[in-house]
Amino acid sequence: MQTSNIIAILQATSVNGVLAIAATLVIITGGIDLSVGTLMTFTAVIAGVVLTYAGMPLPIGIIAAIAAGAGCGLISGTLVAKMKVPPFIATLGMMLILKGLSLVISGTKPIYFNDTPGFDQISTGSLVGKIIPAVPLPNGVLILFLVALAIGYVLNRTVLGRYCFALGSNEEAVRLSGVNADGWKMAIYALAGGICGIAGLIIASRLNSAQPALGLGYELDAIAAVVIGGTSLAGGRGSVLGTIIGALIMSVLLNGLRIMSVAQEWQTVVTGSIIILAVYADMMRRRKMG
Repeated sequence: MQTSNIIAILQATSVNGVLAIAATLVIITGGIDLSVGTLMTFTAVIAGVVLTYAGMPLPIGIIAAIAAGAGCGLISGTLVAKMKVPPFIATLGMMLILKGLSLVISGTKPIYFNDTPGFDQISTGSLVGKIIPAVPLPNGVLILFLVALAIGYVLNRTVLGRYCFALGSNEEAVRLSGVNADGWKMAIYALAGGICGIAGLIIASRLNSAQPALGLGYELDAIAAVVIGGTSLAGGRGSVLGTIIGALIMSVLLNGLRIMSVAQEWQTVVTGSIIILAVYADMMRRRKMG
């Protein structure tokens, strides 16, 4: 329960938490997004190209990363909504495309941000620490909380949020009500993609580099956090608060296993077991409600 360890847990949760929020939006609609991990990497590479190779100012790099994420999300949403490709296949294909593009664009080499002053502060700096020195909360964690508050508001207080739940509950009823279901679904996937861009900036800032081979496996941790947090894989039910709790449970568990010196391979076994148990619990919940 040391402060340094709690901050380390929160810092470890920042990337997975933001990705899990993106996955929550898609899963509530009754879909799934397997591309969140490689999309995060792709947006980090885009930021690297804009800031390091093109020498653009920091705000341009941030906008480029988020815009690239939103654009890729929009493509996935179009495949699902307009072309009727199953979400699993559409996002699996996008995952592989983005993995390849990240390697091609970067020349298979990491892109370093040593010549971009302030980039490392996106994740590791502490705005809260400057105001309250006793609470050196990293900016990455602050961004996670801000994204969570913003998307929580979107889900509970906006038209987009209402249609997000409606599409997951009964998409046909939404269509018959005269609503442009395809358009709203594409908007939700685009928003999720933009959030992945924020995750890409956080991880690139923490590493001070864009690692093009990184990303695979992150989507499973994100989906696990979503399911543990109570969002139904069948769609129509879920919350950002639940997802954040799910992401924290994952981080605390892995942190505990590391402190106990459990081997990395067994940590992976535990993560896989948790995913299975969480999905099974979700099925049991739905059966009782049905």
